[in-house]
Amino acid sequence: MSADALTAQHYIQHHLTNLTLGLHPEHGLSFARSSAEAAEMGFWAIHVDTIFFSLLLGGLFLWFFKSVAEKATAGVPNGAQNFVEWIVDFVNENVRGSFSGQNPLVAPLALTIFVWVLLMNTMDLIPVDLLPFYFQHLMATFGADPHHVFFKVVPTTDPNTTFGMALVVFFLVLYYSIKIKGVGGFVGELTLQPFGKWGMPANLVLEGISLLSKPVSLALRLFGNLYAGEMIFILIALMYGHNLIMDVSGGLMQLAWAIFHILIVTLQAFIFMVLTIVYLDMAHQHH
Repeated sequence: MSADALTAQHYIQHHLTNLTLGLHPEHGLSFARSSAEAAEMGFWAIHVDTIFFSLLLGGLFLWFFKSVAEKATAGVPNGAQNFVEWIVDFVNENVRGSFSGQNPLVAPLALTIFVWVLLMNTMDLIPVDLLPFYFQHLMATFGADPHHVFFKVVPTTDPNTTFGMALVVFFLVLYYSIKIKGVGGFVGELTLQPFGKWGMPANLVLEGISLLSKPVSLALRLFGNLYAGEMIFILIALMYGHNLIMDVSGGLMQLAWAIFHILIVTLQAFIFMVLTIVYLDMAHQHH
């Protein structure tokens, strides 16, 4: 949507609103036509754009790695095979360096997290108006008002995505903590340290906060960095369409921020992967 068609406030709000499907108190099952309507749909509303791009990028990851694996040779690898082998070796080195237990799930999980999060983060490098512009025109052919069509293309700027992944990791941590240490061992870690049996209430509070902070920190770190990055791209986009100096300045700032943002999208995927490995390693250790 053009920045000229809306005020700056509405332009920003439009770009930060998901394409939301849910049960509205007045309109029934429908797409939200504003951020207020999306909020009124409640907890069970679905962010269609987030789910679409998450599944699309996850499917792209699986298809690419599967196709390369099927064509892999023992001789000199081609470019695609060499690229995939480099990523696999990179993930394996991090698993060997951070995970001391024996679990065949950890390396595939780390690979999936790293590549999938990286792909979702990379969507932030697409110009903020490009895909929403074409989607709005597509929906306009079906009679939709472009001002009521929302389309966010970066899944990791949606806290539902980041908290969903973080909760999966958290449940795996709980599962392996109980499986490896037993219920008694797991409860003992929460209640008997660091002050011993006489400090059980304080121990439970401290260790409980430490345990619950794991999924929260995983989710908010990824969401916060990508949301802030997307916001900066949106603010730069507001510079276009005023005069030549603003257009040139906006283009240079967008290029500079995109180059710097490549580091951010890669680093956040790496941090999410490494923390997952570390948390699972802690779950496998006997105190």
